[in-house]
Amino acid sequence: MNVSVRYFALLRDERGLSSEQAVSDARTVSDLYEELKERHGFSLSGQILQFVVNNVRVPAQEPLKDGDVVVFLPPVSGG
Repeated sequence: MNVSVRYFALLRDERGLSSEQAVSDARTVSDLYEELKERHGFSLSGQILQFVVNNVRVPAQEPLKDGDVVVFLPPVSGG
């Protein structure tokens, strides 16, 4: 399946891109993150991320469909 992935904050810095098209066999949004983490060497655990699919915040086990737009939101800090 093909999905659009958008990255923010540390993930954008580590990937060097703010978005990309990804081809994956991942069944859930969490599986997709783990696959991309291994592929791109992301340092953040998927357990601390929030997941958004098609502009809706979803649980980690949300099933993915071809054409979904996925956003991985890392925790933010600062002041």
